Amino acid sequence: MKMQSKRMLKKATCILAVFLLLLTIPACGASRETGDPAGQQERNRESEETEAGEEEAVTPETLTGAQDGKDEKEEEEAMMISVKSDAYEIIYKLNGSRAAEELYAQLPLTTEVEPFSNNEMTFYPEKLSTEDTPLSGGEPGSLSYYEPWGDVVMFYAPCAPNSSLYELGTVISGEEFIENLSGTITVSPYEE
Repeated sequence: MKMQSKRMLKKATCILAVFLLLLTIPACGASRETGDPAGQQERNRESEETEAGEEEAVTPETLTGAQDGKDEKEEEEAMMISVKSDAYEIIYKLNGSRAAEELYAQLPLTTEVEPFSNNEMTFYPEKLSTEDTPLSGGEPGSLSYYEPWGDVVMFYAPCAPNSSLYELGTVISGEEFIENLSGTITVSPYEE
């Protein structure tokens, strides 16, 4: 009796699975052909282009060329800043986050640099938004923003990460000078 019940249950499950599969096939085909007029027009256009021989073939060379163009564009759009005192210059590459873009938009900025603890130098821009800005790990050479105090932090020694410290960028040159900064600094867009 149990064996017969198991067979009947198995058979019913198979029939149900086939039935559901049959229901989904027409639905997919119908939405593809009749439920999407814009998509149908696009498929017709692609078909005509293929017949006319106008479709460009994708080759490793075209992919490499597209990637090279993308890299060049990213390089051109990279936001870099200079932090200068009378004796030193530190160059940072910003990460493109919202806070980094807002800092960049405030430049040039002349302000006082202040040491804090034994691992960072700070300065105060106008308040920055941290929306879509990654957290900072507090690594030496990182440029970060400490939201509660509204200060930009230039780390020259490690710092314990915390949930209020956001990454703005990374030092490109002059990391060894960060701890020697004092007095008035000028933060401006960097031009090579």
